[in-house]
Amino acid sequence: MPLELTFYGNSVTHWVVAGAIALGSFIALMVIRRVLVSRFERFATRSERQWDDAILDVLRRTRAITLLVLGILAGAQVLTLPDRTNTILETVTGMVFLFQAGLWASSLARGMLDRFRERRMTADRGAATMIAAAGFIIQCFIWSAVVLIALDNVGVDITALVAGLGVGGVAIALAVQNILGDLFGSLAIVLDKPFVLGDFIIVGDLLGTVEHIGLKTTRIRSLWGEQLIFSNADLLSSRIRNYGRMQERRVVFDLRVSFETPRDDLRKIPGIIKEAITAQEGTRFDRSHFAAYDQHAYKYESVYYVLSPDYNRYMDIQQAIYFHIHERFEELGIKVPYPTTTVYLPDRERLEPAVAGSREEA
Repeated sequence: MPLELTFYGNSVTHWVVAGAIALGSFIALMVIRRVLVSRFERFATRSERQWDDAILDVLRRTRAITLLVLGILAGAQVLTLPDRTNTILETVTGMVFLFQAGLWASSLARGMLDRFRERRMTADRGAATMIAAAGFIIQCFIWSAVVLIALDNVGVDITALVAGLGVGGVAIALAVQNILGDLFGSLAIVLDKPFVLGDFIIVGDLLGTVEHIGLKTTRIRSLWGEQLIFSNADLLSSRIRNYGRMQERRVVFDLRVSFETPRDDLRKIPGIIKEAITAQEGTRFDRSHFAAYDQHAYKYESVYYVLSPDYNRYMDIQQAIYFHIHERFEELGIKVPYPTTTVYLPDRERLEPAVAGSREEA
């Protein structure tokens, strides 16, 4: 009978049964995974707990190849296989499950970090950068452990490999020292936080909002729309002005009035400026003084603080102050000068005898 024939130490009947068990187990596991994913998706949308999201991530990251290997392993239980074949099957199964465990650990770590970042972003904008760097380090650690365990399972001496990697790492570090400089620069940005995502910074004559902090470069969106890209090492070696940390804005402005302005009106000008500043909400007056005799006018210097770092708010307040001062100057008849040149000629009666005498001598 054909079913009684033996192949590789097992009858055809046993191979058919093993195949049916493997296929049935694989299909059943795929259906179970789909049902569980669907159930947990609906449950996670109604729940605010984190464990259900973690389970959902694990289910989604479960690969079909893992379920197939489980099915094959179940089917192989009815077969009598040589030791060599059993060893190969166990090795392949171990490698697949090791890879799957790496996917699960990576998914769980990424999910936990993402949820932590969502909670912290409102309180600390630097959390995004810190979590991105921490996520990269955790992923490197997970997959390095997976690779080392896999090599150990196939009989590779990982002790000698780790020692060799240490020597090779020194050579690689010398070859890629610029890249490593940027990498350590990224870590310095994460740990020291000279700026975070969303901060408005000025580097030399370039300025913009921090848009992305990567392992090698930091990207800034300028006011004109283009993206500026700095290497992390070069950025940290520059002088950075971080306007994102500004608590209030100090404003110094000059005002000039005509030389024809009466002395009594000159004494009133500091009070007018103070009145204009204190009339605006969100300001703190510091001082206003008659500062100098300028080339074309009397110069006043005034200082005040805008109690907000917002630039548009500052410009609105400055505009309102100027309108207030202009209105008061119009009421008092105080004029703001513009550059002019005045030529003073001698008295005409004195000038004509002098000219006549010079003609007679000639």
